[in-house]
Amino acid sequence: MNALFVLIPIALGLGAAGLAAFFWSMRDGQYDDMDGAAVRILIEDDNED
Repeated sequence: MNALFVLIPIALGLGAAGLAAFFWSMRDGQYDDMDGAAVRILIEDDNED
């Protein structure tokens, strides 16, 4: 029973950290262009070095 007093706050803290990281990535614009990378891989570069 004493382990629950330790594990529950740790689980809530990790969940809050994950949620904060998700909201930070949303605010930072991480998910703005979902199709750009998929299309960019199909475009050939002419300047191959």
